[in-house]
Amino acid sequence: MTRMQLTTLAALGSAALLLGAFAFQSLGYAPCALCIWQRYPHAAAVVIGGAAWALGYRALALFGAAAAITTAAIGFYHAGVELGWLEGPTTCTSGAIGDMSPDALLDQIMQAPLVRCDEIAWKFLGLSMAAWNGVLSLGLAALWLIAYRRT
Repeated sequence: MTRMQLTTLAALGSAALLLGAFAFQSLGYAPCALCIWQRYPHAAAVVIGGAAWALGYRALALFGAAAAITTAAIGFYHAGVELGWLEGPTTCTSGAIGDMSPDALLDQIMQAPLVRCDEIAWKFLGLSMAAWNGVLSLGLAALWLIAYRRT
């Protein structure tokens, strides 16, 4: 395969994982904070893939690899949290407060779904979604690095 084919395949792989995450979300699997964090590097990899395709810069493959390795690391960290091996985030986030009254803010908090990072929502072949993201993202990182080495 050529460098551009490998780059395209790696970027499409990140796009597929993003689409899969959104598909699970549409099926009622609300994402936790760590789930959301895993999406950002995939989005970056898609943009990097587009830039590499349009500009042809070989070095962009290294940035794609860095994005894939980053999301893999977050995925494995998340899997460790799910298994109780690691401590997860201790903070929670909410939307912008703006001019909300304390009562309206409390209502917003009480109506928001509680999604815990330390609970496994779905497993396949013994691995959670976070673990699968880690494994598949390492494969994507390998594709990016092979693309970089191609002349």
